[in-house]
Amino acid sequence: MSAPFASFEELFGRAPDASAEAPGRVNLIGEHTDYNGGLVLPIATPQRTRVQLARRSDRVVRASSAEVGGEPAQYVLCEEVRRGQWIDYVQGVTRALAEAGMSTPGFDIRISSEVPLGSGLSSSAALEVSLLRGLRALFGLSIDDVTIARLGQRAENDLVGAPVGIMDQMAASLAGTDAALMLDTRTLAYELVPLPPEAELVVIASGVTHEHAGGEYRVRRAECERAAAMLGVDLLCSLGPESEERLSALPEPLGRRARHVIRDSARVRAAAGAMRAGDLRTLGDLFRASHASMRDDYEISTTEIDTLVTLADSEPDIFGARMTGGGFGGSVVMVAKKGSGLGAAKRIARSYAEKTGRKPTVLLPGPP
Repeated sequence: MSAPFASFEELFGRAPDASAEAPGRVNLIGEHTDYNGGLVLPIATPQRTRVQLARRSDRVVRASSAEVGGEPAQYVLCEEVRRGQWIDYVQGVTRALAEAGMSTPGFDIRISSEVPLGSGLSSSAALEVSLLRGLRALFGLSIDDVTIARLGQRAENDLVGAPVGIMDQMAASLAGTDAALMLDTRTLAYELVPLPPEAELVVIASGVTHEHAGGEYRVRRAECERAAAMLGVDLLCSLGPESEERLSALPEPLGRRARHVIRDSARVRAAAGAMRAGDLRTLGDLFRASHASMRDDYEISTTEIDTLVTLADSEPDIFGARMTGGGFGGSVVMVAKKGSGLGAAKRIARSYAEKTGRKPTVLLPGPP
């Protein structure tokens, strides 16, 4: 059996022909709005997923994950079948490429990642985008960054079976670590919004992991589709805040689900304006309002996540905090005064561990 951190050469007996990487992401605001056609505001994180690849002369793909270890998994192109394992993300990408008319020969790939699984930083999109970038370099594919995001989403929706929107893949493909991506998920129009120089982000993983391919995430999406159908629109974010009186006609919990989606999409635009103005107090207020909406209207928070947010609210240098990601675990994002984030994060993490018995991880900021 191969060692978990065996090199590409040790695994496959030759040097790689190409390499690529992509970042994780943290969504600042606009949660569960992407599959409803709304606005989102993700930013890239320093944690990266990296791939090394080499061409093969047959139709076989051999893939190794440094985090999983063991012998490389393998499959034959055009014979991709869901296995319920990490290799499904690779299989999903090659199937999506083939269905888009861009079949490739086989290849060997080694994957390594700093993006923690189930933390709300979208390790799956980082893998999909880094793999597509690597295949673009390896085989000279004519695909731009938006097409890469679309293919990554298709891979996850179809073969993996996770009903995610396109935010994560667009963020991994286009966002930077110093500028958030304000994205209209209906049109894919986007602009970069710089993080104010007097601010820094804190991200703490709760130690409670989540899973998008099933469970309550899928339920929430179905609830939104039902609400939209009852309101006579294709997507909930076709409606603006001025339409909220129509939500009273919906049965519960559909009215609360729709209210969260419509309001959180509007909060994205307000948050981008606050960032441009350097108004961190307003940005923090929007974070808190978004979290309360996710907790009460969308019901995707957990006791552990709420504890992290409450602890953040007690820190004078934290302007606001909210759950980030799909929910039911994952991480909390906070906006902090520049230079104070690491100290505040350590205090919050220590108190959280004492209160919950969970082991948190400070993902941002990194050590100086």
